[in-house]
Amino acid sequence: MDFNFDAHRQFPLTDRSFLNVVRRDIGKLAETAGFSEAEVGRVNIIVTEMATNLLKHAGVNGGELLVKPLCLANGKTCGLELLCLDNGPGMSDPARMMEDGVSTFGSMGQGLGAIQRQSDFFDLYSQRGLGTVILSRVYRKGKAPKPAARSEQKFEMGFVLVPKAGETVSGDGLGIRLSYEGAYLLVLDGLGHGPNAHEASQSALKSFQQQPKTTPADILRGVHADIKRTRGAVGAIAHWNAETGALRFCGIGNISGRLIAPDKAKNLLSYNGTLGMSMPNTVNDQLHTWERGNLVVLHSDGLKNRWDFQKYPELTRHDATLIAAVLYKDNTRTTDDTLVAVVRATE
Repeated sequence: MDFNFDAHRQFPLTDRSFLNVVRRDIGKLAETAGFSEAEVGRVNIIVTEMATNLLKHAGVNGGELLVKPLCLANGKTCGLELLCLDNGPGMSDPARMMEDGVSTFGSMGQGLGAIQRQSDFFDLYSQRGLGTVILSRVYRKGKAPKPAARSEQKFEMGFVLVPKAGETVSGDGLGIRLSYEGAYLLVLDGLGHGPNAHEASQSALKSFQQQPKTTPADILRGVHADIKRTRGAVGAIAHWNAETGALRFCGIGNISGRLIAPDKAKNLLSYNGTLGMSMPNTVNDQLHTWERGNLVVLHSDGLKNRWDFQKYPELTRHDATLIAAVLYKDNTRTTDDTLVAVVRATE
């Protein structure tokens, strides 16, 4: 699991003249992450092919690349995550388009295959009329996570976190604490945006890491008491336990949540209030069933809350980060920081 919860760097790409700048800046991110020259070369190939696809297919509808470093539990950078968000026409047969020599644009048709070959992890979701999202992860030599380690966690978590355009930091934030057979996930939105909102959410995250591992409601009370000197934040905590099959949720303010099961979806409702400013005297956890295949989606108000998961056939089969990226691509307001976090029960 990635333990770096920093924001994604956003690279809009609507004009070919920006291609060299984007490739250079992402290459510098790879170098800073400790990539060797050969590994930076792999990243450059992926970026070039992703950008070329955007310029060919997204057109006036637009597209962007999102990039962030990946980190191990010890905080050391182990890789780079790249997302390509294409608002173009999408593909009716993504599997066929992965084959070399297949193209709808009159080119050699090697782009998607090249991205997959250069990636240590690759995932793609595309539907005709809904555009395309590509996820690529490239790891430094010997630093890729072991599959056994992922399965032992009994869950998969991914996210997309993008600051408001023009801001260098995000007022949204998230943190995770592992617990027996599960974890606590805190999702935050500092009031407003920019450095002061970032400070509020970071203070709340620091408090979250220091609280006793009790109930989400009790942890939020502790966070509320600790951040009263900040401008405040809204936040929600989900705690899942694979052994008991239980999901507990508590939220303060307008963090939106949804529990998605194979046969239905439930909204996770938060209390009115603001952490650090005003909180109801009585708050309690919501209790839900947590079992293999369930998804929890938590997001800030930078994402429109009327998204419809049924619009995306078979999306639940894909990586959690890719799911978050699809929801972000189609539903971000673009006028605020945006955070989308997705958790899947794997056992």
